[in-house]
Amino acid sequence: MNNNGMMEREEIFSKVLRAGRRTYFFDVRATKAEDYYLTITESKKFTNDDGSYHYKKHKIYIYKEDFAEFKDILAEMTDYIIKEKGDEVISERHQKDFKKEYNNNTPRVTEDELKTPESFTDIDFEDI
Repeated sequence: MNNNGMMEREEIFSKVLRAGRRTYFFDVRATKAEDYYLTITESKKFTNDDGSYHYKKHKIYIYKEDFAEFKDILAEMTDYIIKEKGDEVISERHQKDFKKEYNNNTPRVTEDELKTPESFTDIDFEDI
């Protein structure tokens, strides 16, 4: 069971689109009445400071009665974006070889500086 208390149905047919830190899952599932519907899941990888990672997922459900309108609007929106901005990616962050550059003029704090008494805030527990 998922966290909504609804039983998640087994995939009938699936496709995966990997796009950098994002992965899109397109899954055909069956209702209790054995009719089909589509789920689209976006899964995005986040890395924690300690090197561990976790995923955030967002899912939408699209039912057959909405397919025609959904398809038309999706095509209209994607066509609009390509017409207005072209299909070349503008943001360098989305380039496959993107590496974040840090400003070398930014002062770096060393671990020893973090451990000095001056780096701690005085707390008066009577204020709590």
